[in-house]
Amino acid sequence: MRRVIIIVLDGFGVGEAPDCEQYGDKGSNTLKGIYNNTKLTIPNMKKLGLYNIQEIGIPEREENPMGSYGKAKEQADGKNSPVGHWEIAGYINHPAFTTYPNAFPKKLIDEFLEKTHLEGILCNEVGSGTEILKRFGEEHIKTGKPIIYTSADSVFQIAAHEEVIPVEKLYEICKIARKILDRPEYNVGTVIARPFIGTHMNNFTRTYHRKDFESQKVGKTILDVIKENGEDVIAIGKITDLFSGRGITKSIYTQGNHDGIEKTIEAIEQNTQGLIFTNLVDFDMLYGHRNNIDGYARALEHFDSKIPEIIDAMREEDMLIITADHGNDPSTPSTDHSREYIPILVYTKQSKGNVDLGIRDTFADIGETVLDYLQLPKLETGKSFLKDL
Repeated sequence: MRRVIIIVLDGFGVGEAPDCEQYGDKGSNTLKGIYNNTKLTIPNMKKLGLYNIQEIGIPEREENPMGSYGKAKEQADGKNSPVGHWEIAGYINHPAFTTYPNAFPKKLIDEFLEKTHLEGILCNEVGSGTEILKRFGEEHIKTGKPIIYTSADSVFQIAAHEEVIPVEKLYEICKIARKILDRPEYNVGTVIARPFIGTHMNNFTRTYHRKDFESQKVGKTILDVIKENGEDVIAIGKITDLFSGRGITKSIYTQGNHDGIEKTIEAIEQNTQGLIFTNLVDFDMLYGHRNNIDGYARALEHFDSKIPEIIDAMREEDMLIITADHGNDPSTPSTDHSREYIPILVYTKQSKGNVDLGIRDTFADIGETVLDYLQLPKLETGKSFLKDL
């Protein structure tokens, strides 16, 4: 009855990756940026060994960590949630999805309008979603035209007020866009439905009805292997969207970090076997993208305060892995993701603890370790660190 719980702190990087300059992210370090710019108290992650990770840039250390600790660099092309989660799960994405630094071409927009039967769009720019809502939200309410925008990532984002374009209608529009953007000539990684509410530019708020429509490019992952072998794959948060529902036996949607943590604990308390895979989105969505250092710190402290409860709910045979999918340093001028190492914190009730897992060559080492622990066929895209625990 072995089981692994992976909790992804979305956007929680621990230092610039070796190739960070190619992505414009020299100097990014999400953890250090928060630590140096506000009070941060996370004793339980510290006990697991977070501050003992090599070259992390934090002066504190834990004398005898109860967990194993390390960090991993990304081999995939890109620095967003899909490719990060895919690599954790054993699929390394090459080549990169196409980005649109000058916004989307007229030909694409014209086809989108023709196939959705919309009368027009607003924006078609590169920028921060919150600022774009301030600029175009009121016009959208008046005209009914959806707001289209992108970022440094390969994303086609469609924002609409829930009372102007109902959420289900917005999802249908996104599905049409997804079919267009799957073509090699466009090669867009993610279509994102961005519903929002509010009455004017100063109170527009994006809701948790966000939904991601991913490329079908992803190859075989540990989710497929675990499901094929008759075990459970419980997806909590946006995991189902990131893998387009593939390899998942049960989907649990969440309304932010607090809800995601509580539902993870509830899932751990159930009699399942295999994998519980959780994404906690608020670190990235609410704090990283908005350069909200204090908000990010408080969110980390809330998660940290729940770690003892998570551990108490675990069985003797459970393995807990806390990690991330990319960086999103709120202390830099950028509001985009950052190309960083991700942390790896591992805990089981049977392990010796205080093991330095070093600097791993790929996020896929996590997935390979999961399959190794569950005694299932390997994907051979990474190297298991199970023997070191």
